[in-house]
Amino acid sequence: QGQLAESGGGLVQAGGSLRLSCTASGRTFSSYELGWFRRAPGKEREFVARITWSGGVTVYADSVKGRFTVSRDNARKTVYLQMNSLKPEDTAVYYCAGRNTPTTQFLGWGQGTQVTVSS
Repeated sequence: QGQLAESGGGLVQAGGSLRLSCTASGRTFSSYELGWFRRAPGKEREFVARITWSGGVTVYADSVKGRFTVSRDNARKTVYLQMNSLKPEDTAVYYCAGRNTPTTQFLGWGQGTQVTVSS
């Protein structure tokens, strides 16, 4: 059974930076791309960014463009989310999930990692 594990969350002041990691292990269900999502208190889960394993094609939510960068290390089966210029509204639990094709749903949600940005 494949697994995804997020790490790197924490408490940071507004304007600060954090780097999240998501490492895949076991049978892969994320052979096409891996995505980052977040859920803020009282809100629905929302898309943040995604990256394909082959070619490193990236897509970002408008709310994080220019501030967040998603990258991958294929050898380590790890995807990173570098978050700069953090804002209090970025406070959320961040999750990663993967999918095997561009049109299938994301699977293998990890436990999430808490990011808290203080004003």
